[in-house]
Amino acid sequence: MWAVSREEADRKGDFHEKTKYPGKVMVWLGACTEGLTTPAISENRIMDAEVYINEVFPIALECGDRMLGSDWTYQQDGARPHTHRLTQEWCAENFPDLISKERWPPDSPDLFPLNYSLWNELGQCMNWNRITTKATLVEEIKRSVAKVDKKTIFNFILDFTIRLPSPRAFAGDLKLCFRSYQTKQTRVTGISNDVELHARTA
Repeated sequence: MWAVSREEADRKGDFHEKTKYPGKVMVWLGACTEGLTTPAISENRIMDAEVYINEVFPIALECGDRMLGSDWTYQQDGARPHTHRLTQEWCAENFPDLISKERWPPDSPDLFPLNYSLWNELGQCMNWNRITTKATLVEEIKRSVAKVDKKTIFNFILDFTIRLPSPRAFAGDLKLCFRSYQTKQTRVTGISNDVELHARTA
């Protein structure tokens, strides 16, 4: 936790104990200038290509169409479930547009607002004192997604455009991910990502 004073640390939730083998869940979340998507939470399974396609993509597609209409692009990082052949095929067949694995840096955490900011924002919104079991962890994640400030999300997605290399580095007309934000150079949107969240549980 970064804090300039004891008071700021207290406002951010102070410190939280973590057991050696904490309860954990895998969480997928998408972000765009319209806000955060519904989270996809896997409690007992590793996020492999099968889980990603069957559990994440229906949520991503529904949220994308509901939040953005029919003109949006799905963008993800280079994790193995994301670059799997079946994953890429499903995306190409079902999403309005996709930045394929060949057109995106394989290791680019600094390009993802979820990685460098929004996961932290979600964590700050969570009441960790409520979490005592895996079930309460899941409930708190779902509750806290709605609490992340929409202006903050918008600003982080806008910052995403600054972190991108020149569109000329990509072939063709570039439209990036989840929600269109109109700029002079390109229509830019958001991101999707997944992460493990750990909590001290009984």
